[in-house]
Amino acid sequence: MKPFWIFSGGMLRFSVYLCHSLMNIMIFVKNKLVAAILIVSCNLLIGCSNEPKPKHRTAVDSTKLRLDTTKVQHPEQVIQLLDTLKYNQKLIHLANGDTTGRWPVKKQPYPLASAILPFKRIVAYYGNLYSKKMGILGELPPNEMLAKLDGEVHKWEKVDPETPVQPALHYIAVVAQGDPGKDGKYRYRMPNQQIDSVLSIAKKRDAIVFLDVQVALSDIRAELPLLEKYLKLPQVHLGIDPEFSMKTGVRPGTKIGTYDATDINYCSEYLAKLVRENNLPPKIFVVHRFTKNMVTNSKLIKLHPEVQLVMNMDGWGEPELKRGSYRYFVYMEPVQFTGFKLFYKNDLKKAPHHMMTPEELMKLKPIPIYIQYQ
Repeated sequence: MKPFWIFSGGMLRFSVYLCHSLMNIMIFVKNKLVAAILIVSCNLLIGCSNEPKPKHRTAVDSTKLRLDTTKVQHPEQVIQLLDTLKYNQKLIHLANGDTTGRWPVKKQPYPLASAILPFKRIVAYYGNLYSKKMGILGELPPNEMLAKLDGEVHKWEKVDPETPVQPALHYIAVVAQGDPGKDGKYRYRMPNQQIDSVLSIAKKRDAIVFLDVQVALSDIRAELPLLEKYLKLPQVHLGIDPEFSMKTGVRPGTKIGTYDATDINYCSEYLAKLVRENNLPPKIFVVHRFTKNMVTNSKLIKLHPEVQLVMNMDGWGEPELKRGSYRYFVYMEPVQFTGFKLFYKNDLKKAPHHMMTPEELMKLKPIPIYIQYQ
């Protein structure tokens, strides 16, 4: 059943009131046939409006409420509403006064009603349980790591109290390596037991989990389907790292790799299909970037209601270098949402030996809604 729209107007307001009453009744309805009849009745009432119905709506160009009926295939479930007024306001807030017209991104689709972004800010710890050198996620024992993550969450809650924080663990599930391995692909797929361990650790904080893929000499089309059973879980999301996508066949780590819009679109469409077929909340899809050539043809990247795409500024260094990377490679090529990566050690190597603070990141245009610590 296609989504329908709520408009203003005397008779129509009464219809909306009646529809909401019917939906409340649906919470207690166990009979699928009766529930379906109630939904059809709501559609007929809305259809009585003489106002023309738009073919689609995109963010920022509307302040109406969209009723998400994608879950009608399960009529016993409660229908959710997306507050598009609040959604638009949050996008404008994230644009942080930008006057160039780049931000907020125009013509982006509204997400499904259960979307995390931009209603919450994600604060993630990155790494791999096998290595203490790949990030804070594997450097510290789980309980100590979670306590440190709590501290970062608190800092963000304090600096931006209007935006709740969603903790996350961003786990490298496919790791680029110096050893070619038996198939010569220079990547190592983590065993399921380790992914399961990360999921168990995340439960202690109701954290969501990102599975990150470094394909090396493999291909995202070969690696992504192997993670499908995890991506079917509502709390599991995706990250991909162009730095280690070695399309020219050179060994990872010798040059910076690249992804094209076609690769990113493949991932988005794959995730969108999983969301539709498994009645999932929208997936968050993080793409790391700190050079221009890491992502080519960004204007051709397609957006979907089922997927929320984050371009994450992944470079390390002194604050001014990081601001410049963010400005040239994220701000100048808008896609949808933005992220910013902070390195506990590498960001301190050069003067002024300072890792940027939440207060400093809140001054960026746009304000990042995904924060990653390594």
